[in-house]
Amino acid sequence: MAFSSPGSGACMLSPPLPFFSSSQNNFHSKSLHFNTLDDALSSFNRLLHMHPPPSIVDFAKLLTSIAKMKHYSTVLSLSTQMDSFGVPPNVYTLNILINSFCHLNRVGFAFSVLAKILKLGHQPDPTTFTTLIRGLCVEGKIGEALHLFDKMIDEGFQPNVVTYGTLINGLCKVGNTSAAIRLLRSMEQGNCQPDVVIYTSIIDSLCKDRQVTEAFNLFSQMVGQGISPDIFTYTSLVHALCNLCEWKHVTTLLNQMVNSKILPDVVIFSTVVDALCKEGKVTEAHEIVDMMIQRGVEPDVVTYTTLMDGHCLQSEMDEAVKVFDMMVRKGFAPDVISYTTLINGYCKIHKIDKAMYLFEEMCRKEWIPDTKTYNTLMHGLCHVGRLQDAIALFHEMVARGQMPDLVTYSILLDSLCKNCHLEEAMALLKAIEASNLNPDIQVYNIIIDGMCRAGELEAARDLFSNLSSKAGKKDGGGLVSLQEVIGLVKETPDAVKGGAVEVIRKDKMKLFEKGRMRFPAETSNGRQMSTAMREFSSFIEEFELVDPPLGGGAFTWIGGE
Repeated sequence: MAFSSPGSGACMLSPPLPFFSSSQNNFHSKSLHFNTLDDALSSFNRLLHMHPPPSIVDFAKLLTSIAKMKHYSTVLSLSTQMDSFGVPPNVYTLNILINSFCHLNRVGFAFSVLAKILKLGHQPDPTTFTTLIRGLCVEGKIGEALHLFDKMIDEGFQPNVVTYGTLINGLCKVGNTSAAIRLLRSMEQGNCQPDVVIYTSIIDSLCKDRQVTEAFNLFSQMVGQGISPDIFTYTSLVHALCNLCEWKHVTTLLNQMVNSKILPDVVIFSTVVDALCKEGKVTEAHEIVDMMIQRGVEPDVVTYTTLMDGHCLQSEMDEAVKVFDMMVRKGFAPDVISYTTLINGYCKIHKIDKAMYLFEEMCRKEWIPDTKTYNTLMHGLCHVGRLQDAIALFHEMVARGQMPDLVTYSILLDSLCKNCHLEEAMALLKAIEASNLNPDIQVYNIIIDGMCRAGELEAARDLFSNLSSKAGKKDGGGLVSLQEVIGLVKETPDAVKGGAVEVIRKDKMKLFEKGRMRFPAETSNGRQMSTAMREFSSFIEEFELVDPPLGGGAFTWIGGE
Protein backbone atom coordinates (compact mmCIF):
# COMPACT_ATOMS: atom_id res chain seq x y z
CA MET A 1 0.00 0.00 0.00
CA ALA A 2 1.45 3.37 -0.99
CA PHE A 3 0.51 6.63 0.66
CA SER A 4 1.09 10.12 -0.63
CA SER A 5 3.14 11.83 2.02
CA PRO A 6 1.90 15.21 3.17
CA GLY A 7 4.57 17.81 2.80
CA SER A 8 4.58 18.87 6.40
CA GLY A 9 4.78 15.36 7.90
CA ALA A 10 1.78 14.99 10.18
CA CYS A 11 -1.56 15.81 8.67
CA MET A 12 -3.55 17.02 11.64
CA LEU A 13 -7.26 17.77 11.58
CA SER A 14 -8.32 21.34 12.05
CA PRO A 15 -10.50 21.96 15.09
CA PRO A 16 -14.06 20.92 14.15
CA LEU A 17 -16.52 23.68 13.43
CA PRO A 18 -19.37 24.18 15.90
CA PHE A 19 -22.15 21.68 15.38
CA PHE A 20 -24.85 23.03 13.04
CA SER A 21 -22.96 26.30 13.04
CA SER A 22 -25.08 28.08 10.44
CA SER A 23 -27.55 30.57 11.84
CA GLN A 24 -29.73 30.46 8.71
CA ASN A 25 -31.96 27.74 10.10
CA ASN A 26 -33.25 27.15 13.62
CA PHE A 27 -32.42 23.47 13.21
CA HIS A 28 -28.72 24.33 13.34
CA SER A 29 -28.94 25.46 16.95
CA LYS A 30 -30.07 22.08 18.24
CA SER A 31 -27.84 20.17 20.65
CA LEU A 32 -25.33 17.55 19.60
CA HIS A 33 -26.72 15.15 22.19
CA PHE A 34 -29.71 12.97 21.36
CA ASN A 35 -31.85 11.11 23.85
CA THR A 36 -32.64 8.28 21.45
CA LEU A 37 -31.48 6.92 18.13
CA ASP A 38 -34.84 7.92 16.61
CA ASP A 39 -34.13 11.55 17.50
CA ALA A 40 -30.77 11.34 15.76
CA LEU A 41 -32.29 9.70 12.67
CA SER A 42 -34.97 12.37 12.49
CA SER A 43 -32.26 15.05 12.60
CA PHE A 44 -30.31 13.24 9.90
CA ASN A 45 -33.31 13.13 7.58
CA ARG A 46 -33.91 16.84 8.06
CA LEU A 47 -30.27 17.54 7.25
CA LEU A 48 -30.45 15.37 4.17
CA HIS A 49 -33.40 17.29 2.69
CA MET A 50 -32.28 20.83 3.53
CA HIS A 51 -31.79 23.43 0.80
CA PRO A 52 -29.16 24.64 0.46
CA PRO A 53 -27.35 21.51 1.69
CA PRO A 54 -25.68 21.90 5.08
CA SER A 55 -21.94 21.62 5.60
CA ILE A 56 -20.36 18.17 5.73
CA VAL A 57 -19.25 19.16 9.24
CA ASP A 58 -22.89 19.02 10.34
CA PHE A 59 -23.19 15.45 9.05
CA ALA A 60 -19.86 14.52 10.65
CA LYS A 61 -20.99 15.74 14.04
CA LEU A 62 -24.26 13.87 13.78
CA LEU A 63 -22.49 10.64 12.75
CA THR A 64 -20.10 11.10 15.68
CA SER A 65 -23.04 11.37 18.05
CA ILE A 66 -24.60 8.16 16.70
CA ALA A 67 -21.25 6.36 16.90
CA LYS A 68 -20.94 7.40 20.55
CA MET A 69 -24.31 5.72 21.08
CA LYS A 70 -22.59 2.56 19.71
CA HIS A 71 -24.98 2.24 16.77
CA TYR A 72 -22.14 1.48 14.37
CA SER A 73 -24.22 -0.36 11.77
CA THR A 74 -26.53 2.66 11.62
CA VAL A 75 -23.54 4.91 10.93
CA LEU A 76 -22.63 2.74 7.94
CA SER A 77 -26.19 2.81 6.64
CA LEU A 78 -26.44 6.60 6.95
CA SER A 79 -23.12 7.00 5.16
CA THR A 80 -24.53 5.04 2.23
CA GLN A 81 -27.53 7.37 2.15
CA MET A 82 -25.20 10.38 2.15
CA ASP A 83 -23.40 8.95 -0.89
CA SER A 84 -26.68 8.41 -2.72
CA PHE A 85 -27.67 12.04 -2.05
CA GLY A 86 -24.33 13.27 -3.33
CA VAL A 87 -23.02 14.51 0.03
CA PRO A 88 -19.23 14.50 -0.43
CA PRO A 89 -17.34 12.87 2.47
CA ASN A 90 -14.25 14.34 4.07
CA VAL A 91 -11.48 12.71 6.09
CA TYR A 92 -13.41 13.23 9.31
CA THR A 93 -16.55 11.38 8.12
CA LEU A 94 -14.45 8.64 6.56
CA ASN A 95 -12.56 8.22 9.83
CA ILE A 96 -15.92 7.73 11.53
CA LEU A 97 -16.63 4.93 9.04
CA ILE A 98 -13.27 3.32 9.76
CA ASN A 99 -14.00 3.49 13.48
CA SER A 100 -17.43 1.91 12.99
CA PHE A 101 -16.07 -0.96 10.89
CA CYS A 102 -13.37 -1.61 13.50
CA HIS A 103 -15.92 -1.72 16.31
CA LEU A 104 -17.85 -4.27 14.27
CA ASN A 105 -14.65 -6.36 13.93
CA ARG A 106 -14.57 -5.77 10.17
CA VAL A 107 -11.09 -4.33 9.81
CA GLY A 108 -10.87 -5.46 6.20
CA PHE A 109 -13.72 -3.11 5.29
CA ALA A 110 -12.03 -0.37 7.33
CA PHE A 111 -8.98 -0.66 5.08
CA SER A 112 -11.23 -0.29 2.04
CA VAL A 113 -12.27 3.09 3.48
CA LEU A 114 -8.59 4.02 3.71
CA ALA A 115 -8.30 3.20 0.01
CA LYS A 116 -11.30 5.46 -0.62
CA ILE A 117 -9.61 8.31 1.26
CA LEU A 118 -6.58 8.02 -1.02
CA LYS A 119 -8.71 7.64 -4.16
CA LEU A 120 -10.58 10.85 -3.37
CA GLY A 121 -7.28 12.68 -3.02
CA HIS A 122 -7.57 13.22 0.74
CA GLN A 123 -4.65 12.75 3.10
CA PRO A 124 -5.06 10.25 5.96
CA ASP A 125 -4.32 11.76 9.34
CA PRO A 126 -3.04 10.24 12.60
CA THR A 127 -6.62 9.44 13.61
CA THR A 128 -7.02 7.33 10.46
CA PHE A 129 -3.99 5.19 11.23
CA THR A 130 -4.58 5.08 14.98
CA THR A 131 -8.11 3.77 14.46
CA LEU A 132 -6.90 1.08 12.05
CA ILE A 133 -4.11 0.07 14.42
CA ARG A 134 -6.61 -0.17 17.28
CA GLY A 135 -8.90 -2.32 15.15
CA LEU A 136 -6.05 -4.70 14.30
CA CYS A 137 -5.00 -4.91 17.96
CA VAL A 138 -8.55 -5.71 19.09
CA GLU A 139 -8.64 -8.58 16.59
CA GLY A 140 -5.30 -9.83 17.90
CA LYS A 141 -3.44 -8.96 14.71
CA ILE A 142 -0.52 -7.32 16.47
CA GLY A 143 1.95 -8.16 13.71
CA GLU A 144 -0.20 -6.39 11.13
CA ALA A 145 -0.62 -3.43 13.48
CA LEU A 146 3.17 -3.11 13.82
CA HIS A 147 3.56 -3.38 10.05
CA LEU A 148 1.00 -0.62 9.48
CA PHE A 149 2.74 1.54 12.08
CA ASP A 150 6.09 1.11 10.31
CA LYS A 151 4.48 1.74 6.91
CA MET A 152 2.88 4.90 8.25
CA ILE A 153 6.27 6.27 9.30
CA ASP A 154 7.96 5.16 6.05
CA GLU A 155 5.39 7.16 4.08
CA GLY A 156 6.13 10.28 6.11
CA PHE A 157 3.12 10.28 8.44
CA GLN A 158 4.19 11.05 11.99
CA PRO A 159 2.37 9.09 14.72
CA ASN A 160 1.09 11.08 17.66
CA VAL A 161 0.95 10.10 21.31
CA VAL A 162 -2.44 8.40 20.83
CA THR A 163 -1.06 6.25 18.01
CA TYR A 164 1.89 5.16 20.13
CA GLY A 165 -0.37 4.57 23.11
CA THR A 166 -2.76 2.43 21.09
CA LEU A 167 0.00 0.17 19.80
CA ILE A 168 1.74 -0.06 23.17
CA ASN A 169 -1.56 -0.98 24.83
CA GLY A 170 -2.12 -3.67 22.19
CA LEU A 171 1.34 -5.12 22.78
CA CYS A 172 0.82 -5.13 26.53
CA LYS A 173 -2.53 -6.89 26.25
CA VAL A 174 -0.93 -9.83 24.42
CA GLY A 175 1.91 -9.96 26.95
CA ASN A 176 4.63 -8.59 24.68
CA THR A 177 5.88 -6.11 27.25
CA SER A 178 9.44 -6.10 25.92
CA ALA A 179 8.25 -4.87 22.51
CA ALA A 180 6.13 -2.22 24.24
CA ILE A 181 9.21 -1.00 26.12
CA ARG A 182 11.22 -0.84 22.89
CA LEU A 183 8.49 1.29 21.36
CA LEU A 184 8.54 3.51 24.45
CA ARG A 185 12.30 4.02 24.07
CA SER A 186 11.83 4.88 20.41
CA MET A 187 9.22 7.45 21.44
CA GLU A 188 11.53 9.02 23.97
CA GLN A 189 14.22 9.45 21.32
CA GLY A 190 11.81 11.15 18.91
CA ASN A 191 9.66 14.24 18.96
CA CYS A 192 6.60 12.58 20.52
CA GLN A 193 6.98 12.22 24.28
CA PRO A 194 5.08 9.53 26.22
CA ASP A 195 2.38 10.51 28.67
CA VAL A 196 1.09 8.96 31.88
CA VAL A 197 -1.31 6.68 29.98
CA ILE A 198 1.54 5.07 28.04
CA TYR A 199 3.74 4.64 31.10
CA THR A 200 0.84 3.19 33.07
CA SER A 201 0.06 0.64 30.33
CA ILE A 202 3.61 -0.70 30.50
CA ILE A 203 3.81 -0.53 34.29
CA ASP A 204 0.58 -2.51 34.53
CA SER A 205 1.88 -5.10 32.05
CA LEU A 206 5.15 -5.47 33.97
CA CYS A 207 3.17 -5.95 37.18
CA LYS A 208 1.06 -8.67 35.58
CA ASP A 209 4.29 -10.35 34.44
CA ARG A 210 5.44 -10.19 38.09
CA GLN A 211 8.34 -7.95 37.08
CA VAL A 212 7.57 -5.59 39.94
CA THR A 213 11.11 -4.23 40.31
CA GLU A 214 11.14 -3.25 36.65
CA ALA A 215 7.69 -1.68 37.07
CA PHE A 216 8.91 0.51 39.93
CA ASN A 217 12.03 1.45 37.98
CA LEU A 218 9.83 2.66 35.13
CA PHE A 219 7.60 4.43 37.66
CA SER A 220 10.64 6.28 39.04
CA GLN A 221 11.75 7.19 35.52
CA MET A 222 8.31 8.58 34.74
CA VAL A 223 8.25 10.71 37.88
CA GLY A 224 11.81 11.85 37.21
CA GLN A 225 10.70 13.18 33.83
CA GLY A 226 8.06 15.31 35.50
CA ILE A 227 5.10 13.10 34.57
CA SER A 228 2.75 12.71 37.53
CA PRO A 229 1.26 9.25 38.11
CA ASP A 230 -2.51 8.97 38.25
CA ILE A 231 -4.89 6.75 40.17
CA PHE A 232 -4.53 3.98 37.56
CA THR A 233 -0.74 3.94 37.88
CA TYR A 234 -0.99 3.53 41.63
CA THR A 235 -3.71 0.89 41.31
CA SER A 236 -1.44 -1.33 39.19
CA LEU A 237 1.46 -1.00 41.62
CA VAL A 238 -0.68 -1.55 44.73
CA HIS A 239 -2.19 -4.67 43.17
CA ALA A 240 1.27 -6.04 42.36
CA LEU A 241 2.58 -5.41 45.87
CA CYS A 242 -0.53 -7.00 47.40
CA ASN A 243 0.03 -10.12 45.30
CA LEU A 244 3.52 -10.33 46.80
CA CYS A 245 2.20 -9.63 50.32
CA GLU A 246 4.56 -6.67 50.60
CA TRP A 247 2.36 -4.91 53.13
CA LYS A 248 4.95 -2.35 54.27
CA HIS A 249 5.54 -1.27 50.69
CA VAL A 250 1.77 -1.09 50.15
CA THR A 251 1.49 1.28 53.11
CA THR A 252 4.39 3.38 51.82
CA LEU A 253 2.81 3.63 48.38
CA LEU A 254 -0.58 4.60 49.79
CA ASN A 255 1.06 7.34 51.86
CA GLN A 256 2.88 8.53 48.75
CA MET A 257 -0.46 8.72 46.96
CA VAL A 258 -1.98 10.85 49.68
CA ASN A 259 1.06 13.14 49.73
CA SER A 260 0.61 13.56 45.96
CA LYS A 261 -3.00 14.67 46.55
CA ILE A 262 -4.33 11.45 44.98
CA LEU A 263 -6.75 9.78 47.36
CA PRO A 264 -7.09 5.99 47.18
CA ASP A 265 -10.45 5.03 45.72
CA VAL A 266 -12.75 2.08 46.33
CA VAL A 267 -10.87 -0.01 43.74
CA ILE A 268 -7.53 0.37 45.51
CA PHE A 269 -9.01 -0.25 48.95
CA SER A 270 -10.88 -3.32 47.66
CA THR A 271 -7.64 -4.62 46.12
CA VAL A 272 -5.92 -4.43 49.52
CA VAL A 273 -8.92 -6.04 51.23
CA ASP A 274 -8.89 -8.89 48.71
CA ALA A 275 -5.18 -9.57 49.17
CA LEU A 276 -5.49 -9.56 52.97
CA CYS A 277 -8.44 -11.94 52.84
CA LYS A 278 -6.58 -14.37 50.61
CA GLU A 279 -3.75 -14.36 53.14
CA GLY A 280 -6.20 -15.17 55.93
CA LYS A 281 -5.84 -11.70 57.46
CA VAL A 282 -9.58 -11.04 57.64
CA THR A 283 -9.33 -8.92 60.80
CA GLU A 284 -6.87 -6.62 59.06
CA ALA A 285 -9.18 -6.53 56.04
CA HIS A 286 -12.02 -5.28 58.26
CA GLU A 287 -9.70 -2.59 59.59
CA ILE A 288 -9.03 -1.42 56.03
CA VAL A 289 -12.78 -1.22 55.39
CA ASP A 290 -13.22 0.84 58.56
CA MET A 291 -10.39 3.12 57.43
CA MET A 292 -11.90 3.68 54.00
CA ILE A 293 -15.25 4.60 55.55
CA GLN A 294 -13.50 7.09 57.85
CA ARG A 295 -11.84 8.63 54.80
CA GLY A 296 -15.20 9.05 53.10
CA VAL A 297 -14.78 6.19 50.62
CA GLU A 298 -17.92 4.07 50.62
CA PRO A 299 -17.37 0.30 50.23
CA ASP A 300 -19.26 -1.22 47.31
CA VAL A 301 -20.62 -4.67 46.50
CA VAL A 302 -17.15 -5.81 45.42
CA THR A 303 -15.64 -4.77 48.77
CA TYR A 304 -18.30 -6.54 50.81
CA THR A 305 -18.21 -9.65 48.63
CA THR A 306 -14.44 -9.77 49.05
CA LEU A 307 -14.85 -9.65 52.83
CA MET A 308 -17.45 -12.41 52.63
CA ASP A 309 -15.04 -14.54 50.63
CA GLY A 310 -12.34 -13.95 53.23
CA HIS A 311 -14.59 -15.36 55.95
CA CYS A 312 -15.64 -18.24 53.69
CA LEU A 313 -11.99 -19.17 53.15
CA GLN A 314 -11.68 -19.45 56.94
CA SER A 315 -14.93 -21.47 57.15
CA GLU A 316 -16.47 -18.60 59.15
CA MET A 317 -19.86 -18.74 57.52
CA ASP A 318 -21.70 -16.94 60.33
CA GLU A 319 -19.35 -13.97 59.90
CA ALA A 320 -19.74 -14.11 56.11
CA VAL A 321 -23.53 -13.95 56.48
CA LYS A 322 -23.16 -10.96 58.83
CA VAL A 323 -21.22 -9.09 56.14
CA PHE A 324 -23.88 -10.08 53.61
CA ASP A 325 -26.65 -8.73 55.85
CA MET A 326 -24.70 -5.53 56.56
CA MET A 327 -24.28 -4.97 52.83
CA VAL A 328 -28.04 -5.31 52.32
CA ARG A 329 -28.78 -2.96 55.24
CA LYS A 330 -26.57 -0.32 53.65
CA GLY A 331 -28.66 -0.45 50.51
CA PHE A 332 -26.43 -2.57 48.28
CA ALA A 333 -28.22 -5.30 46.37
CA PRO A 334 -26.29 -8.59 46.40
CA ASP A 335 -25.31 -9.74 42.93
CA VAL A 336 -24.59 -13.14 41.39
CA ILE A 337 -21.02 -13.08 42.66
CA SER A 338 -22.17 -12.31 46.22
CA TYR A 339 -24.52 -15.29 46.24
CA THR A 340 -21.98 -17.56 44.57
CA THR A 341 -19.41 -16.64 47.21
CA LEU A 342 -21.72 -17.72 50.03
CA ILE A 343 -22.79 -20.84 48.15
CA ASN A 344 -19.14 -21.77 47.71
CA GLY A 345 -18.48 -21.19 51.41
CA TYR A 346 -21.30 -23.51 52.47
CA CYS A 347 -20.20 -26.15 49.96
CA LYS A 348 -16.67 -26.09 51.39
CA ILE A 349 -17.97 -27.02 54.85
CA HIS A 350 -20.40 -29.56 53.35
CA LYS A 351 -23.56 -27.65 54.30
CA ILE A 352 -25.10 -28.33 50.93
CA ASP A 353 -28.71 -27.78 52.02
CA LYS A 354 -27.88 -24.20 53.02
CA ALA A 355 -26.09 -23.72 49.73
CA MET A 356 -29.16 -25.03 47.88
CA TYR A 357 -31.40 -22.67 49.87
CA LEU A 358 -29.27 -19.69 48.86
CA PHE A 359 -29.33 -20.84 45.25
CA GLU A 360 -33.13 -21.00 45.31
CA GLU A 361 -33.35 -17.60 47.04
CA MET A 362 -31.11 -16.15 44.37
CA CYS A 363 -33.41 -17.47 41.64
CA ARG A 364 -36.51 -16.19 43.46
CA LYS A 365 -35.00 -12.72 43.48
CA GLU A 366 -34.58 -13.04 39.71
CA TRP A 367 -30.80 -13.18 39.75
CA ILE A 368 -29.71 -15.48 36.96
CA PRO A 369 -27.08 -17.96 38.17
CA ASP A 370 -24.04 -18.01 35.91
CA THR A 371 -21.84 -20.94 34.94
CA LYS A 372 -19.60 -20.44 37.96
CA THR A 373 -22.60 -20.59 40.31
CA TYR A 374 -23.76 -23.88 38.81
CA ASN A 375 -20.22 -25.28 38.83
CA THR A 376 -19.78 -24.36 42.49
CA LEU A 377 -22.99 -26.05 43.55
CA MET A 378 -22.42 -29.11 41.35
CA HIS A 379 -18.95 -29.55 42.81
CA GLY A 380 -20.38 -29.31 46.33
CA LEU A 381 -23.05 -31.91 45.55
CA CYS A 382 -20.52 -34.29 44.02
CA HIS A 383 -18.18 -33.83 46.96
CA VAL A 384 -20.80 -35.17 49.39
CA GLY A 385 -21.80 -38.05 47.11
CA ARG A 386 -24.97 -36.51 45.65
CA LEU A 387 -24.05 -37.20 42.05
CA GLN A 388 -27.63 -37.66 40.86
CA ASP A 389 -28.55 -34.23 42.26
CA ALA A 390 -25.54 -32.72 40.51
CA ILE A 391 -26.66 -34.23 37.20
CA ALA A 392 -30.19 -32.93 37.75
CA LEU A 393 -28.71 -29.47 38.36
CA PHE A 394 -26.68 -29.84 35.17
CA HIS A 395 -29.84 -30.45 33.15
CA GLU A 396 -31.54 -27.50 34.85
CA MET A 397 -28.55 -25.36 33.90
CA VAL A 398 -28.80 -26.35 30.24
CA ALA A 399 -32.59 -25.91 30.23
CA ARG A 400 -32.15 -22.34 31.49
CA GLY A 401 -29.81 -21.53 28.63
CA GLN A 402 -26.59 -21.40 30.67
CA MET A 403 -23.84 -23.10 28.68
CA PRO A 404 -21.60 -25.58 30.54
CA ASP A 405 -17.85 -25.10 30.25
CA LEU A 406 -14.93 -27.49 30.66
CA VAL A 407 -15.01 -26.96 34.43
CA THR A 408 -18.63 -28.16 34.49
CA TYR A 409 -17.81 -31.30 32.57
CA SER A 410 -14.64 -31.95 34.59
CA ILE A 411 -16.69 -31.88 37.81
CA LEU A 412 -19.16 -34.44 36.47
CA LEU A 413 -16.48 -36.62 34.85
CA ASP A 414 -14.46 -36.72 38.06
CA SER A 415 -17.46 -37.76 40.13
CA LEU A 416 -18.56 -40.36 37.57
CA CYS A 417 -15.09 -41.90 37.49
CA LYS A 418 -14.64 -41.90 41.26
CA ASN A 419 -18.00 -43.66 41.60
CA CYS A 420 -16.96 -46.27 39.02
CA HIS A 421 -19.41 -45.11 36.35
CA LEU A 422 -16.72 -45.30 33.69
CA GLU A 423 -19.09 -46.16 30.85
CA GLU A 424 -21.19 -43.08 31.53
CA ALA A 425 -18.04 -40.96 31.86
CA MET A 426 -16.83 -42.15 28.45
CA ALA A 427 -20.23 -41.31 26.94
CA LEU A 428 -19.98 -37.82 28.40
CA LEU A 429 -16.42 -37.44 27.07
CA LYS A 430 -17.63 -38.29 23.57
CA ALA A 431 -20.39 -35.70 23.92
CA ILE A 432 -17.79 -33.08 24.93
CA GLU A 433 -15.54 -33.98 22.00
CA ALA A 434 -18.50 -33.66 19.63
CA SER A 435 -19.34 -30.19 20.98
CA ASN A 436 -17.62 -26.87 20.33
CA LEU A 437 -15.52 -27.31 23.47
CA ASN A 438 -11.97 -28.59 23.16
CA PRO A 439 -11.25 -30.96 26.06
CA ASP A 440 -8.01 -30.08 27.83
CA ILE A 441 -5.44 -32.24 29.57
CA GLN A 442 -7.33 -32.07 32.87
CA VAL A 443 -10.33 -33.75 31.24
CA TYR A 444 -8.22 -36.58 29.81
CA ASN A 445 -6.30 -36.99 33.07
CA ILE A 446 -9.63 -37.50 34.85
CA ILE A 447 -10.67 -40.20 32.36
CA ILE A 448 -7.30 -41.98 32.45
CA ASP A 449 -7.39 -41.84 36.24
CA GLY A 450 -10.88 -43.36 36.15
CA MET A 451 -9.74 -46.12 33.82
CA CYS A 452 -6.91 -46.96 36.20
CA ARG A 453 -9.36 -47.07 39.11
CA ALA A 454 -11.47 -49.53 37.14
CA GLY A 455 -8.44 -51.64 36.19
CA GLU A 456 -8.80 -50.69 32.52
CA LEU A 457 -5.07 -50.18 31.99
CA GLU A 458 -5.07 -51.11 28.30
CA ALA A 459 -7.89 -48.64 27.65
CA ALA A 460 -5.93 -45.96 29.50
CA ARG A 461 -2.89 -46.66 27.35
CA ASP A 462 -5.00 -46.56 24.18
CA LEU A 463 -6.55 -43.23 25.15
CA PHE A 464 -3.12 -41.80 25.79
CA SER A 465 -1.82 -43.01 22.42
CA ASN A 466 -4.62 -41.09 20.67
CA LEU A 467 -3.98 -37.83 22.48
CA SER A 468 -1.47 -36.51 19.96
CA SER A 469 -4.43 -35.46 17.83
CA LYS A 470 -6.38 -34.15 20.82
CA ALA A 471 -4.77 -32.48 23.80
CA GLY A 472 -1.39 -34.21 23.91
CA LYS A 473 0.41 -31.53 21.93
CA LYS A 474 -0.22 -29.03 24.71
CA ASP A 475 1.41 -30.95 27.53
CA GLY A 476 2.09 -34.52 26.53
CA GLY A 477 4.98 -34.66 28.99
CA GLY A 478 2.67 -35.08 31.94
CA LEU A 479 0.81 -37.92 30.34
CA VAL A 480 4.03 -39.67 29.35
CA SER A 481 4.82 -39.98 33.04
CA LEU A 482 1.31 -41.28 33.67
CA GLN A 483 1.74 -43.82 30.89
CA GLU A 484 5.00 -44.95 32.45
CA VAL A 485 3.28 -45.43 35.79
CA ILE A 486 0.51 -47.45 34.16
CA GLY A 487 3.12 -49.60 32.46
CA LEU A 488 5.03 -50.03 35.70
CA VAL A 489 1.95 -51.24 37.57
CA LYS A 490 0.91 -53.53 34.75
CA GLU A 491 4.35 -55.08 34.46
CA THR A 492 4.66 -55.77 38.21
CA PRO A 493 1.31 -57.27 39.31
CA ASP A 494 3.08 -59.76 41.57
CA ALA A 495 4.73 -56.94 43.45
CA VAL A 496 1.33 -55.44 44.19
CA LYS A 497 -0.13 -58.78 45.25
CA GLY A 498 2.95 -59.62 47.28
CA GLY A 499 2.81 -56.43 49.27
CA ALA A 500 5.95 -54.88 47.75
CA VAL A 501 4.07 -51.64 47.21
CA GLU A 502 6.78 -49.43 48.65
CA VAL A 503 9.12 -50.28 45.78
CA ILE A 504 6.45 -49.34 43.25
CA ARG A 505 5.65 -46.15 45.13
CA LYS A 506 9.30 -45.10 45.09
CA ASP A 507 9.62 -45.86 41.39
CA LYS A 508 6.38 -44.02 40.72
CA MET A 509 7.61 -40.97 42.59
CA LYS A 510 10.74 -40.95 40.44
CA LEU A 511 8.51 -40.90 37.39
CA PHE A 512 6.46 -38.16 39.00
CA GLU A 513 9.61 -36.09 39.51
CA LYS A 514 10.41 -36.53 35.82
CA GLY A 515 6.91 -35.35 34.96
CA ARG A 516 7.21 -32.40 37.29
CA MET A 517 10.47 -31.35 35.65
CA ARG A 518 8.64 -31.12 32.37
CA PHE A 519 5.77 -29.28 34.06
CA PRO A 520 6.87 -26.66 36.61
CA ALA A 521 4.66 -26.83 39.69
CA GLU A 522 3.75 -23.17 39.41
CA THR A 523 1.98 -23.70 36.08
CA SER A 524 -1.63 -24.83 35.87
CA ASN A 525 -0.60 -27.94 33.93
CA GLY A 526 1.98 -28.70 36.59
CA ARG A 527 -0.70 -28.55 39.25
CA GLN A 528 -2.92 -30.81 37.15
CA MET A 529 -0.09 -33.30 36.75
CA SER A 530 0.76 -33.16 40.44
CA THR A 531 -2.88 -33.76 41.38
CA ALA A 532 -3.21 -36.65 38.95
CA MET A 533 -0.07 -38.33 40.28
CA ARG A 534 -1.03 -37.89 43.91
CA GLU A 535 -4.49 -39.29 43.24
CA PHE A 536 -2.85 -42.22 41.48
CA SER A 537 -0.66 -42.91 44.52
CA SER A 538 -3.72 -42.98 46.78
CA PHE A 539 -5.17 -46.03 45.06
CA ILE A 540 -2.07 -47.71 43.61
CA GLU A 541 -1.93 -49.93 46.70
CA GLU A 542 -5.44 -51.27 46.15
CA PHE A 543 -5.61 -54.80 44.76
CA GLU A 544 -6.40 -54.55 41.03
CA LEU A 545 -6.79 -50.78 41.43
CA VAL A 546 -10.58 -50.93 41.79
CA ASP A 547 -12.64 -48.96 44.32
CA PRO A 548 -16.23 -50.03 45.15
CA PRO A 549 -18.98 -47.70 43.90
CA LEU A 550 -20.54 -45.39 46.46
CA GLY A 551 -23.97 -46.51 47.56
CA GLY A 552 -24.20 -49.30 44.97
CA GLY A 553 -27.15 -49.68 42.68
CA ALA A 554 -27.69 -48.79 39.07
CA PHE A 555 -26.74 -45.45 37.63
CA THR A 556 -28.36 -43.76 34.66
CA TRP A 557 -26.74 -40.98 32.65
CA ILE A 558 -29.15 -38.84 30.68
CA GLY A 559 -27.21 -36.87 28.10
CA GLY A 560 -27.90 -33.17 27.75
CA GLU A 561 -29.92 -32.11 24.77
